[in-house]
Amino acid sequence: MPDIFTKQKRSEVMAKIRGRGNKETELALMAIFRRYKITGWRRHRLLKFGIRSAKRGIKKAGKGKVGGGLRRVGTVRPDFVFAAERVAVFVDGCFWHACKKHSNLPVGNRAFWRKKLAGNVARDRLVNRALRKLGWRVVRVWEHELREPGKVVRKIRSAEFLTTDSHRLTRIPEGNV
Repeated sequence: MPDIFTKQKRSEVMAKIRGRGNKETELALMAIFRRYKITGWRRHRLLKFGIRSAKRGIKKAGKGKVGGGLRRVGTVRPDFVFAAERVAVFVDGCFWHACKKHSNLPVGNRAFWRKKLAGNVARDRLVNRALRKLGWRVVRVWEHELREPGKVVRKIRSAEFLTTDSHRLTRIPEGNV
């Protein structure tokens, strides 16, 4: 069936649609966190990469206003943030983040989709690098991994923030993973 809009109008309509995360995958990870008694997380907390000064380059963002020739370099909202431990958790959909096991390009408009998905992967790498430079640990969980909760818990545990005895997340029972 032909589109009722012109290409330009369709582009305008689609540009106004703003998605925010994948609710189903985030709810699945929340259920895993609750099942394994992982606490201390918040959803969609804004993290700042830093600020740029024309004279001084990039420096760590501090509290206060950004002005006087300074501008924010980048921000990101991970799906889950463990602020005290400085851990950012992203749940990546297999299609949108080009999972090597499950992603496949749509038949129509291949050039557009190849560029779009490559851009998503490049942005993910940039975010990972920027957060790590600021001392954050980044954990990326694939959508298909949510079918195996034990694997997800091991992946998060391997982020090293669960190894200290003083941390509330050490309460995850070993036998349940």
